[in-house]
Parts: sequence; structure tokens; C-alpha cells
Amino acid sequence: MNNGMMRVGDYYGQLTRLLAGLAPVVLLLFRVWVALAFWRAGVVKIEDPMGTSYLFNNEYHVPLLSGDTAAFLGTWIELITPWFLLLGLGGRLTAAFLFVYNIMAVISYPDLWPHGFWTGLMGGDFSDHKIWAMMLLAVIAWGPGFFSIDRILARFWPKPASDASAALTPAAP
Repeated sequence: MNNGMMRVGDYYGQLTRLLAGLAPVVLLLFRVWVALAFWRAGVVKIEDPMGTSYLFNNEYHVPLLSGDTAAFLGTWIELITPWFLLLGLGGRLTAAFLFVYNIMAVISYPDLWPHGFWTGLMGGDFSDHKIWAMMLLAVIAWGPGFFSIDRILARFWPKPASDASAALTPAAP
């Protein structure tokens, strides 16, 4: 019995190591999925500037910004930041920015949550935005992954000292 449990443990360990190898691909797919969603939204906005202006002035309720300013910023944010996310350039920062942007989009357009915001939060309202938020949170938590420009650039960044005393130790001549 004990030998069987050890064998099951070994198989489980092999399986988890194998599945851990999927992490870079999963993070890349998350970045691609969200980048395409935001890019498409930006393309729709830029193809119909009058419609976009109407929506931001009459339907969306973006706090602190005029409708025209929000329309301009929203369009260009959705056309530029997806490229940063897709390429994994400033991956965590870009994902955090788009996470907040996504929250603002949901809050600004009450038609996404017709049953009330808190009811919709746990219900089926604004489900796409919830999925994008979870994908962005994964990129924030684990970084953009192996297939990213951040990983390439990390080779050129100076490594931080491992502890405070190492920072105080003078370099060898």
C-alpha cells in the first residue's frame, strides 16, 4: 500500500511539472485574448468617430472627464495599450492599467449591468469584462511570462541586491 502511494505521488509530481510548463503559453494566450478585445473596441471607435462621440456624451458616464475627452482617450488607449500587452512590454504595469480601465468601462456604462451592479457582479452581467479582468489579474500576478519583451529586457536590467547588507557592502576594486 505504501509503495502504491509513493508511486501515485511520483506520477502526480511529474504531472504537475508537466502542467507547469504550460504557464508561459497560458499567459501568452491571456495577453493575446485581452489585447484583441481592446484593439477591436478601439478600431470600432476610430472607424465611427461621430458615433463614439455620441456614446461618450450621451450613454457612457465617465467620471471627471467630458464626453469628447473620454472618447478621444478611450479610443487611443484601446488602440495603443493592447500592443504593449500583446508584446509583453511593461507587462504587469500595462495589465494593471487595463484592469483599472476595464473597471472604469463597466462602471461608466450602466447598460452592462441591468440588474444592478452588485447583482450583476455575481450574476451573468458584463461577463466578458469579468473574464478579461481575471486574465489581466493573472498577468499582474505572474508577469507577462516567458514569451515577452520584458523577459528579453530583464537580461539587461541590473539585478537588485538580495538583502540590505549587500547594498551597503562596497564593491571590490
